[in-house]
Formats: sequence, structure tokens, C-alpha cells
Amino acid sequence: QSFKLLGFLDVQNVPCARESVLYGSLGSFVVGLGHFLATSRVRRSCDFAVGGFICTMLGYWFYCRYNLAKQRIRQRMLKEGMRNKLLFEGSSLDPERKQTGSERSES
Repeated sequence: QSFKLLGFLDVQNVPCARESVLYGSLGSFVVGLGHFLATSRVRRSCDFAVGGFICTMLGYWFYCRYNLAKQRIRQRMLKEGMRNKLLFEGSSLDPERKQTGSERSES
């Protein structure tokens, strides 16, 4: 079953959404409890907890999405390199193939 946060964010299918919500709730708990233990003001501690949730969730969201984008770029480069290796293997354009003296003079 799919869980939608705020009615539009499908937590199960969107990358990094589940982890962001979990870390956000943990950050909310830590900030709210810490502020309450320091000041004993309930309402203000709840405000800090909401702020902690938003900051932690957005911070982890951007961190996770950045790493996901880097990983996808690396995968794309690796896929392109593998395709080029198969395409150029055994030809004169193969970088691993040692060129002989006669091949050097031709190029």
C-alpha cells in the first residue's frame, strides 16, 4: 500500500522521500525534547519541533537527491564506457591495443 504525505508525495515510490520523513521525525523529536528540557516551555518546544522537522527533512532530502544524481551520472558514464569498449574493441581506435610501427605511420 502506498502512503501519501500531504496528499501528493508518494513516500513509497519517490526516491529519498521515506528516509527524509524518518530523519525529519527523528530530528523533530530531538529538537523539541531538547528545547523542552532546556526551557520547560511546551508551546515553544512544539514550534521548535516543527522547525526541526522541516529543516532536517529538507536537509536530508537535498543531500540524498544530490548523492542520487551523482550515482546516476556515474552509472551513465560507466554504461557509455562499456558501450564504447564493445564498439571499438579490436579496431584501430581501441585505446588498449598497442600500435605497431606500421600502424603509427598510417595514422
